[in-house]
This record gives sequence, C-alpha cells and structure tokens, in this order.
Amino acid sequence: MNLPQLREQPTMTNTFPSVHSHVFLGDGHEQNERRTWMVIWLCGAMMIAEIIGGLLFGSIALVADGLHMSTHAGALLLTALAYTYARKRAGDPSFTFGTGKFGDLAGFTSAIILAMIALLIAYESVSRLFSPVAIHFAEAIPIACLGLVVNIASARLLSGGGHHHHDHSHRHAHEGHDHDEAHHIATDTGSVVLDVFEDGVPPRFRLRVEAGPVLPAQGTSIETVRPDGTRQLFTMKDRGDYLESAEEIPEPHAFNARVRINGRDFSVVFEEHQHANASADRDNNMRAAVIHVMADAAVSVLVITGLLLARALGWLWMDPLAGIIGAAVIASWSYGLLRDTGAILLDMNPDRGMAGRMRALIETDGDQLTDLHLWRLGPGHLGAILSVATRRQREPDYYQSLLGRFRGLSHVTVQVQHQ
Repeated sequence: MNLPQLREQPTMTNTFPSVHSHVFLGDGHEQNERRTWMVIWLCGAMMIAEIIGGLLFGSIALVADGLHMSTHAGALLLTALAYTYARKRAGDPSFTFGTGKFGDLAGFTSAIILAMIALLIAYESVSRLFSPVAIHFAEAIPIACLGLVVNIASARLLSGGGHHHHDHSHRHAHEGHDHDEAHHIATDTGSVVLDVFEDGVPPRFRLRVEAGPVLPAQGTSIETVRPDGTRQLFTMKDRGDYLESAEEIPEPHAFNARVRINGRDFSVVFEEHQHANASADRDNNMRAAVIHVMADAAVSVLVITGLLLARALGWLWMDPLAGIIGAAVIASWSYGLLRDTGAILLDMNPDRGMAGRMRALIETDGDQLTDLHLWRLGPGHLGAILSVATRRQREPDYYQSLLGRFRGLSHVTVQVQHQ
C-alpha cells in the first residue's frame, strides 16, 4: 500500500505578522494594578484607624472589625502582587506563553480563600443561631455602616469610577454571538439598515427602515458575491418591523452584497471579524478583587438589616440568619470564580462556538482540519494550534491570513499536511 506523502510546514506567528510577542496581558493591566494598590492603602488606613481607635476607646468590636479589614487587605494584596509580577516578568522567555495566566492563578487562589471565609461565616452564624450572644447595637451598627462605606469606595476605585464591567459568574445574553457591523444604505425613501442577525439562530440578513414604512418583501432581494466568484441570491420575507432573508447565510460572512430596493441596486461590503466569547476578555484577577469587595459589602448590608430588625423587634436570630445568607452568597460567587479560573488553568477550550467557526471556515472548500487546540493565554488573548490536511498548494501563511478575522487570536501555530 502506498501511503500519501505528507509535507509538514509548521510555523508560528501571532495575529500581527510583523510582531512576535509573548506578552499576553489584558487591556488596562497597569491601570488595574494601580487601582488595586490604592484600595489596599485605603483598607490599610482603615484597619489601622479601627484598631488604634478600638484600643484607645476600649471597643473590642472596633478592634475585631480592624482585624477583619486586615484579611480583606491581604486578599487584595494577592491581586496586586499578581498584577505586578505578571507585568515585570511579561518578557521573561522562561514563560513559554507569557504571564497572562498569573491573574487567573491569583483568582483561583482568591476563590479558595472566599470559600473558606464563607465556611467560617456559616459556622459562626449557625453557632450563634443555637447559642445567641449579647449584641452591642450602639457599636455594631455604626461599624457595619462604616465598613459598607469603605467597600463602596473600594468598589468605585477598582472599577475606575464605576465604568468597569464586572460579572459574578453570570453571562450576558450576547456572549458567544458574533454580529457583523450594521450597514446604512441611503435610498430615495430614507436610510435602510442591513445587517446579519445570528443571536441564537442561524445567520440571516435583516433589512429595516430607520424611519418610515417597512420595505415590501416583493422586489427586495440580496445577492452575495464571494471572493472566489460564488454567487447566491437571497429572497426576503416580511417579519413585521423588518425584512429577513428566507435563506441562511453560509460561513464565512465575507462578501460583496448587492441589495436591490425599489428597482435600484446598492453595493455593500461585508468584512467579517469574529469575536471570541466575552469570557475570553474577562480579567479574573480584577474579578476576584471585586468579588472580595462585593462580598464584604453584601455581608455588611445583610448585617445592618439583621441588626436593625433585631434591635427594633427583638429578633436576635436575625443577625445569625443574615450571616448564613451572606455565606451562601459568597459561596456562590466563589464557586463561579473557581469554575472559570480552574478551566483556564487546565487549558480547557474557552469558546467551543469559535472553534466550530474556525473549523467551518477552514473546511469551506475541501480542506480538512485534522487537529485543533484552542486555549486562553490571558485576558483578551487566545492561542491556537491546528493541523490542516489539504490537496492544494497552500502554506501556513494562507491559513493564518484566513484566521486573521478572529479577533483575540494572539498566537497561532499552523501545521500543513500536503496529501
């Protein structure tokens, strides 16, 4: 049996061929580092003030809250040190794929600490539920309010004034979906918007008038012309507020579209840029810091509520109940952080949808993707190793150029097997 000879041409490059860098830190890395240190100084100053004030005025509750603030500052210190170390060692060749995962490692560690804190709070709350202790409302309520103020200030500092996105293991509805840029077409009857809609459904064209009556489906059509000359005609159906193509749009979404409206033809160019799942951009180091702050703030709110009800109604069990609820909330956030950072540290595929689109793109005209590895290198940076079998005279550069539309692919290795 004669086996086909394979000629392998492995190469390695990043998304930008002129630059070969292994620095895979997230956007705003240094700003996040500075913000974290600012919050540490704030918590440190608060800790010192509470401990000294408690010793001077004989308040053990104030001293206890100061010691609690020290654990808070310690957790944030882990975040800050991870930022600093990752930045200083970003160019160290000892790290084969850079230092982008240090934030995920710190986030994983923070998640374990959060889980331990949740267990301690739950244990103490259950103990007090069965063995109530005297509560000094005059001291406890102001301290809880002061802690809440510090946590709110910390959250604002970490988020840069409240404009930073943080999610606690929940995902936005648009995550994992790609939308081509909307194109505005100036017609005699007004501006018409053309885009590709694929939010949880097969991709189809949508046409809508910005201001005015809906276009008639009859006489409106779209014809695509791809770089290889392939043409496809799409008929339109009336969906009420817009027109939608009856036919699905095959991948890739890179073509010239000739839109016929009221007897006139308009040309629109689609240059598809694929986006990775939004979780690929998530900075888990900052996420861990924010969860620490939000967890503390949530507990403060619950504690304040429990103390006020306990003082007003005599329900002493409200205080430990608030602690149990707070422990459950912290445990939930900890689990989400452990799940996501653990998956990254184990190099799990961060976006199966993107991997499927990469496969569909490469295999469009007969080539075969025989192997694909996709993993996260750091916030906003993905690495890919793939092997392609082809009967055509194509080199790795061809496939690297093809994959250039996938934003977030920062390090790509392609192996070509010529059959």
